[in-house]
Amino acid sequence: MLSDYELTALRLSLKVAAYAVVWLLPVGVILGWVLARKEFVGKSVLDSLIHLPLVLPPVVIGYLLLISMGRRGVIGSWLYDWFGVSFSFSWRGAVLACVVVSLPLMVRAIRLSVESIDIKLEQAAKTLGASPIKVFFTITLPLTLPGVITGVMLAFARSLGEFGATISFVSNIPAETQTIPLAMFTFLETPGEEMAAARLCVISIVIALLSLLTSEWVSRRVRRRLGVSQ
Repeated sequence: MLSDYELTALRLSLKVAAYAVVWLLPVGVILGWVLARKEFVGKSVLDSLIHLPLVLPPVVIGYLLLISMGRRGVIGSWLYDWFGVSFSFSWRGAVLACVVVSLPLMVRAIRLSVESIDIKLEQAAKTLGASPIKVFFTITLPLTLPGVITGVMLAFARSLGEFGATISFVSNIPAETQTIPLAMFTFLETPGEEMAAARLCVISIVIALLSLLTSEWVSRRVRRRLGVSQ
């Protein structure tokens, strides 16, 4: 059985990951579509910036968030003074860290899905008088659903495992920012708590595996319904 301390970390991890996915979804869809369908000056720069979290050390990402979105950061101080919004040392900051590190995974999955769509379908709809917005919502987005689902599940699983950026940006505060990875870190530093760390490790593996299996299962069902080849 899990202790109240472990259950709190588990609930917080699920909460943070869920909120991160909600915020990521519209951004990921827009960026994935833009990178797949549009050509513009600076596209390669935008693509590189989106994928930068994949190659940067998570601690560096946390530090950049701290100096930009912290209460005394460049953007964070303005948000706090004008709107009373603070990301530092709160679960909201953990969500923001997860959004940043998970963005490349979602954008890449959606971009590849959009690129796999035959552009002639969209062109045919436009010749029949459909507006670009109608084409996007009636043709592009439905056909992109397998990639969207994959991106959502990958981002969710990545958010559950986020550690470096979170601890650098919002610290390790029980019941506030202490997700499963941070709780494991605490247990590993506490003598005699190895079994508690092992339990959280198993839980993390199970949740991540279920996320990936669910993603694959749902994507296959959506592809069959849409008549898209595997």
